[in-house]
Amino acid sequence: MSETIVGEKGMVVAPHRAAAEAGAEILRAGGNAIEAAIAAAATIAVVYPHMNGIGGDGFWLIREPGKEPRYLEACGAAGSGATIKAYRSKGYDTIPTRGPDSALTVAGAISGWHTAFELSQSLGGRLDRPTLLANAIAHARDGITVTRSQARLTATHHAVLSEQPGFGDVFLVDGKAPETGAQLRQERLADTLDHLARAGFLDFYRGDVASEIAADLNRVGSAVTRGDLEAHEARLRAPLSVRFQQGTVYNSPPPTQGLASLLILGIFERLGVKRGESFEHVHGLIEATKRAFLKRDQHVTDPIFAGDLSMHLSPRMLEREAAQIDMTRAAPWPQPAKKGDTVWIGAIDASGLTVSYIQSIFWEFGSGVVLPATGITWQNRGASFSLDPKSLNPLEPGRKPFHTLNPAIARFDDGRILSYGTMGGDGQPQTQGAVFTRHVLFGMELGEAIAAPRWLLGRTWGSDHTNLRVENRLDPDIILALERAGHEVEVLDEAYSDTMGHAGALVRRKDGRIFGASDPRSDGAAVAA
Repeated sequence: MSETIVGEKGMVVAPHRAAAEAGAEILRAGGNAIEAAIAAAATIAVVYPHMNGIGGDGFWLIREPGKEPRYLEACGAAGSGATIKAYRSKGYDTIPTRGPDSALTVAGAISGWHTAFELSQSLGGRLDRPTLLANAIAHARDGITVTRSQARLTATHHAVLSEQPGFGDVFLVDGKAPETGAQLRQERLADTLDHLARAGFLDFYRGDVASEIAADLNRVGSAVTRGDLEAHEARLRAPLSVRFQQGTVYNSPPPTQGLASLLILGIFERLGVKRGESFEHVHGLIEATKRAFLKRDQHVTDPIFAGDLSMHLSPRMLEREAAQIDMTRAAPWPQPAKKGDTVWIGAIDASGLTVSYIQSIFWEFGSGVVLPATGITWQNRGASFSLDPKSLNPLEPGRKPFHTLNPAIARFDDGRILSYGTMGGDGQPQTQGAVFTRHVLFGMELGEAIAAPRWLLGRTWGSDHTNLRVENRLDPDIILALERAGHEVEVLDEAYSDTMGHAGALVRRKDGRIFGASDPRSDGAAVAA
């Protein structure tokens, strides 16, 4: 069971307690929600290295009180050497998922920290970068305690990860996966964070850190060059949104699957489900997910090529999609599934400034490549490109890959603000739908809505299954009804499964009280200022 924490001076939620504590410390020091989110993001990049890192990407939704949310896109494009011809000439039919040839996109997360930090200062933020990164630097230098999930995933993928440049030097102990509770130091990463704190975040792209990164990437044979780093910048854009009966939900536009998350909610609302935790509730969300994923896989690509997808969220289009759903039978499946590792961080301060942020290196430990000079683990997000030039997401220099990442914020007509999100590839939109409908539509307490039994259609991080998997706590009568409706159900031998992702949420009510909860499936916490 996930406990709901209540506070008034601000709160941070993260899937690792150390990150939530780091953010809450910033709030107690007079920092705002953006500053708290940066501190939490830096700390979790150190203490949860299998799930995220500064060699990955990030996506922000930031809402100032009384204003529409802003979307901050901090994801990198394919490097100059990332051509279909180059990969075909190496004998590849698909892009590899590990190693230097998978480390083919610029890491955008730090550019997001930079733009968020500038926005924070424009809103009156007073804390400097060394203060925001102090906790992360200390953890990297003094050592982190290996979590259960880090130990398990390192052991599971030891054979392939141990072969990658630099990985064993940082994340293995005498060539073996570390045990839960072991201490790991990341001295080079500590030095890199310390330098960025003093020189500025853009040094990652245009300064001394950039030089070290480019040299190491070149040495291992990555497609990313110094020029690619210099050309990168984060972008502030308008979010996607959908209106529902009680307010408006916002999410990230392409190249992310935010469209799918909003489609699920918009379609489900039109199915007329009256009771939560019923067959109709679960079946309705699963079938809405299928409709949403079909749209996603037809349209979501680099934003330059995707265009404006808001038309798919119009009431008329949502009605049309809902009408395609049979509330008694499961539609055929599977479709190709998406996977990915991620962390979601939420922060709300006393003024009501709200942040929903996702940071990722794609698969567990990303490409597996750890750059020796900086200690940075580089992402493998480019593995989501295709080597088919006629595909929706073909590999080409300067193009942004498809992302499963999608942070969410909801604004209610009664004055409430909800910041929520999760990790988990295809599971992200599904878990968002489960948590949102349980809490918002059916009145379930926030912590209970996150902890309640979940399901997953399609693949998530660490798995290639595409059937419908459910936790073993789900009501047996619902499982039987799902099977009778034609769903291929697999009951997991776990009550709280990592397969279902790590969710979190924060709600600020009109009276200023803040309610937050993290996922019992994670190592996280909701920490009040």
